[in-house]
Amino acid sequence: MRQWTIDAFASGPFKGNPACVVEPQAAWRDAAWMQALAAENNQAETAFLLKTADPARFGLRWFTPTVEVPICGHATLASAHALFAELGVAAEAVTFDTQSGPLIVRRDGAGYEMDFPAQPPARVATPTGLSAALGVEPVEVWASSYLIAVLADEAAVRGLRPDIAALGAVVSPATAPGNIGVVALADVGRPYDVVDRFFAPGSGIPEDPATGSLHCILAPLYADKLGRAGVRFHQAYPGRGGDLDCEARGERVLLRGRAVTVFDGQLR
Repeated sequence: MRQWTIDAFASGPFKGNPACVVEPQAAWRDAAWMQALAAENNQAETAFLLKTADPARFGLRWFTPTVEVPICGHATLASAHALFAELGVAAEAVTFDTQSGPLIVRRDGAGYEMDFPAQPPARVATPTGLSAALGVEPVEVWASSYLIAVLADEAAVRGLRPDIAALGAVVSPATAPGNIGVVALADVGRPYDVVDRFFAPGSGIPEDPATGSLHCILAPLYADKLGRAGVRFHQAYPGRGGDLDCEARGERVLLRGRAVTVFDGQLR
């Protein structure tokens, strides 16, 4: 059984967000086995693929080191890259059947375009403990599947040194605890419009390097703030960084990015 480690939303090797992708199987393995492998890999996500009668359609499940999650952008991008670049799938697009419904990934020049459900947020009051855990007072707080803290500027996002354990305890009625994005408009002259980071101790990930699902929330939020559908994001994980070109389309979001295979292994 082969497995690849693929950097997703990456401008080159050792950028973006690494995900492990296990080659497609004829049947799902036991969930406890998949969770154990994800813990062994110790990446933000390990993706598992299921063969179907359609050579361009696959089942897809995602596991962090501690839990199965209902949606994951970077591991979906990595899965498509494994199919196209490593296994030679010839189709122009692949469809993944997931807990979040069908997700389509298309070839897009040197990269890929993903069609995901939009998750527009609603403005909320700052939850108890959030400012103290972040070490900064948010300008605004929004909530969808994750909490979103809007900060004053790019320097505030990049310089953030939150208390991860305290973030894990922050509770909002609208979201699962411990999954918090921080975001601000980029400095003038940057090659992107918005800079962000994502802390997810509630999912067993202190900080995630490049998060597709986060941008299903941020894309509609900043499309509205900027008055245009297309928004370029940079996720400023220290030492790596991920780049996502997003387009809000009503109930859907298009997420565009590149991927690079860095490891190719055999599970024994």
